[in-house]
Amino acid sequence: MLVERGMQAMNVELVSDAYAIAANYLRRSGAISDTLVTNERLLEIIIKLLQHGEFNRIRLANKAIARFEAQAEARAVA
Repeated sequence: MLVERGMQAMNVELVSDAYAIAANYLRRSGAISDTLVTNERLLEIIIKLLQHGEFNRIRLANKAIARFEAQAEARAVA
């Protein structure tokens, strides 16, 4: 299913799948809390990656995890 977000159509199923994979990993690693609330920072990372041309859900999730962890590490150092 495609949904218009701003001026760009986006595949909701792809975003949902990638988010579920990444969020599951990050919850298990303790990087995000184990709640049903969507982590906006993770969702934003996934959407940006999608907008830059990544359409494989596994690669999308893995890249989002790497960026999320890098940002968390940078915030911890600062």
